[in-house]
Amino acid sequence: VSGVTEPMRVLVTGGSGLVGKAIEHVVKQEGGCLEGEQWTFLSSKEANLVDLQQTRAVFEKYRPTHVIHLAAKVGGLYLHMKENLHFLRDNLRINDNVLQTSHERGVTKVVSCLSSCIFPDKTTYPIDESMIHNGPPHDSNFGYSHAKRMIDIQNRGYFAQHGRRYTAVIPTNVYGPYDNFNFENGHVLSALMHKTYAAKKEGTPLQVWGSGTPRRQFIYSLDVARLFLWVLREYDEIDPIILSVGEEEELPIKDAVEMIADALDFKGQIVFDTSKSDGQMKKTASNAKLRRYLPDFTFTPLSEGIKKTCDWFVNNYDIART
Repeated sequence: VSGVTEPMRVLVTGGSGLVGKAIEHVVKQEGGCLEGEQWTFLSSKEANLVDLQQTRAVFEKYRPTHVIHLAAKVGGLYLHMKENLHFLRDNLRINDNVLQTSHERGVTKVVSCLSSCIFPDKTTYPIDESMIHNGPPHDSNFGYSHAKRMIDIQNRGYFAQHGRRYTAVIPTNVYGPYDNFNFENGHVLSALMHKTYAAKKEGTPLQVWGSGTPRRQFIYSLDVARLFLWVLREYDEIDPIILSVGEEEELPIKDAVEMIADALDFKGQIVFDTSKSDGQMKKTASNAKLRRYLPDFTFTPLSEGIKKTCDWFVNNYDIART
């Protein structure tokens, strides 16, 4: 950027969640904050972004020049299946409030977070950024997925009509400290960490839902955070970018379970309950676009990230979302 620019004032919505906490760590502990910058990590306690007045008030208060938009209304699989309309409407409102208020207040750049569950259900692999709208998403959470897809459409609109550089990232399966470790509606790795921890404490076998054969790409939350900062500062496209490890890193849940057992020193029996559904067998995403920009970015190896997350969970059991 040429000339002298004023320091950024960054507002992070969803600042108390998994990715928000990771960005906060990178900004405050890893020197991600530059001279004069102000970073505000917003939690839903401070403003309900479904409400336009509260959204405007919080923008008025912090006057951001840049926004990282992570806030979303999410629930477990079963809640999504039961209340798709509810998730559609709340997320459409949140996204419209944040993007439109950003535009009205002259925010330079917004980076929103999409989810890999928005990809078409019937697709060829690997999935890339050009394929998001190529067919309906998985039926289980169509409301949430369509609301997230609309962010991409709005970003195009704000650029076409107003020249705004608003964009989005699409991380694959994120895990790390501050995740939701709930058995029912936590992310797969975090729920398994909690289950393994409990099985070890109670001396019972570890019950894993499904066969353990579905494959996933897992990305450590701090890696996502570092990439978010790069997108905020350097990435100029409106089109979204997938944040993921390579296709060759996609691995069976079973392998991840073994890494978790190792990390928590669980010596008991591991039982795969095949009466439970496996979900999609794979969701392979391509990180070719990311690699074109950042050929040398090093991802935290899964076993190392799992170990760090398990250690965090054990040490922070009382504050973890369980």
